[in-house]
Amino acid sequence: MRKFYLLITLSILLLFSNIDLYAQLFRDITKVGTTAAQFLKIGPGARAIGMGETYVGVSDDIYAVYYNPAGVAINKGNGQVAFSHTQWLADISYDFAATSLNLESLGSLFITVTSLRVPEDKVRTFDYPEGNGQNWDASSVAFGIGFARSLTDRFSIGFQAKYIQESIWSSSASGFALDVGTYYITPFNDLVIGASISNFGTKMQLDGRDIQINYDPDDNSNTGPNNVPAKYEMDQYDIPLTFRIGFSMDVVKTRYIRVKAALDATHPNDNVEYLNTGIELAYDELFFIRGGYKSIFLSNSEQSFTLGAGLNYELTSGLSIKVNYAYGDYGRLKNIQYFDIGLIF
Repeated sequence: MRKFYLLITLSILLLFSNIDLYAQLFRDITKVGTTAAQFLKIGPGARAIGMGETYVGVSDDIYAVYYNPAGVAINKGNGQVAFSHTQWLADISYDFAATSLNLESLGSLFITVTSLRVPEDKVRTFDYPEGNGQNWDASSVAFGIGFARSLTDRFSIGFQAKYIQESIWSSSASGFALDVGTYYITPFNDLVIGASISNFGTKMQLDGRDIQINYDPDDNSNTGPNNVPAKYEMDQYDIPLTFRIGFSMDVVKTRYIRVKAALDATHPNDNVEYLNTGIELAYDELFFIRGGYKSIFLSNSEQSFTLGAGLNYELTSGLSIKVNYAYGDYGRLKNIQYFDIGLIF
């Protein structure tokens, strides 16, 4: 029966991954900048970031909802709540919140909210380089709801449906996407093999007041219709479809010390393939130190090593608090620091 479940799930993943996969397998062009909703590529969770975003095969906490929704099925306790904040590049704010509820034999239900906000700035034109008296801003948001279930004691599957919206000044674009993931604990030293497809969905197209114009068909105010309501035709863009496969294993596990190593391979639809690798050292499942390296084999990437630390403290019986911090090096773009806090109940 377990082999049957595994075969069905792998078939689903292969079906999704074949879409646009073969056309990109041997490409020389990276297609960077050809997809919308780029904020969906920013990974949440300081623990995951500290391990170099090597999390598809780890995914044993609430942040599995982003990297591999199947991992939510093996979360501890009756549920989890988490909030993550990052001051992203160029003073952009990135926030992520999620909560999950264990429905016992039925599985686990979860919801997520992702938000990215660009600071308000002056509208600058050629005639008014210091500003024309107006201000503009931009924001992105995604709302998700998902479900995960353990089909056996070693195999889980999860799904998430998302509504996505991006806005800039008085125009916006929206779309829908689906995430699918599987999580398999092998008999070999409990090696975990995880796989996920993220952001399989619709195209996005900007619309709104900013693209509306008054048009004079013959460019003559004295003849024909004038000031005809019209608008610029905007292109449609894919969202960042991503296929990931990951491995993780506890290479050291004693009474007080645990060392987990992980490796992820990522195939995006708007860039070339790359690897992430990470490691986590835990003392008594109370204190944690992490390290990782991102975007191996990705040319011209400013991302490199990451570091992190965490604390998992039991407040009362059945209630624990988790606090994590991570540092990510972005080369010429300086660095980014991540914070998150969560409750397990």
